[in-house]
Amino acid sequence: MTALRVGLLGTGPWARLAHGPALAAHPGVELAGVWGRRAEAAAEVAELFGTRAYADADALIADVDAVAVALPPALQAPLAARAARAGRHLLLDKPLAATVEGAREVVDAVERSGVRCVVFFTLRFDAAAAEWIGRQAAAGDWFTGRADWYGAVFGAGAEDGPFAASPWRREKGGLWDVGPHALSVLLPVLGDVTAIAAARGPGDLVHLTLRHVSGASSTAVLTLTAPPAGAGVAVEFRGTHGVATIPDGLAGPATDAYARAVDVLVGGQPHGCDARFGLRVTEILAAAEELLGGV
Repeated sequence: MTALRVGLLGTGPWARLAHGPALAAHPGVELAGVWGRRAEAAAEVAELFGTRAYADADALIADVDAVAVALPPALQAPLAARAARAGRHLLLDKPLAATVEGAREVVDAVERSGVRCVVFFTLRFDAAAAEWIGRQAAAGDWFTGRADWYGAVFGAGAEDGPFAASPWRREKGGLWDVGPHALSVLLPVLGDVTAIAAARGPGDLVHLTLRHVSGASSTAVLTLTAPPAGAGVAVEFRGTHGVATIPDGLAGPATDAYARAVDVLVGGQPHGCDARFGLRVTEILAAAEELLGGV
């Protein structure tokens, strides 16, 4: 089978830690080039993964079959829409866009062109975590659920972390960065969201309360400013079957999960984390942000 020629858009920590290693190692992919907003960074990443740097994003898009995007959501959406309109398959990151309009532009471009689009929600592509989520979805009859993400990206003592210099994360906070992770677990188990309430806590912390089409309710606590000693993830569902709690340490390395997302893109099989799902998550985040009075 001919390898899928993929161009990487983005040169930040996530491109270097997850996208680049998984794409370069995948047997069904030829990592054809890298583009970044800084030429020197593009050259560094290209050398790191044995490919070439491009000075122009559209030139890279023109030379490949698909693009993988590791950029802030406000930049990802317009580039992804351009690539889709050019007939290029998409491997995108969460959140799909910084606005509902941006996400809808991507969906429209994908559906008009007929290209494949995979949006990387980490737990949904991790083998063990995806299996656990699938079992809870199949069980049904849940009364309530919770998905809490206590990130310490900007917590005291975490200043040297790889994402601490991320302007978009500092601007948008935990709602937009780890909120998609929480929703990617709650929605497949409890169903779409029909009502939202939101309140702020300290720092960027946001409390969400959601009502779902199944009749169940859920909550989520989302932050990037937790003290490192208090960081962590907690997911559980309660219902007629009892209590289901995601085991600590269930998920493996992000590169393994990303490699499974690449498998889906290369193989062309349908997956729940597509452009439409990315749009729905963006709509929920934007609705919560409006309730909170903006960022």
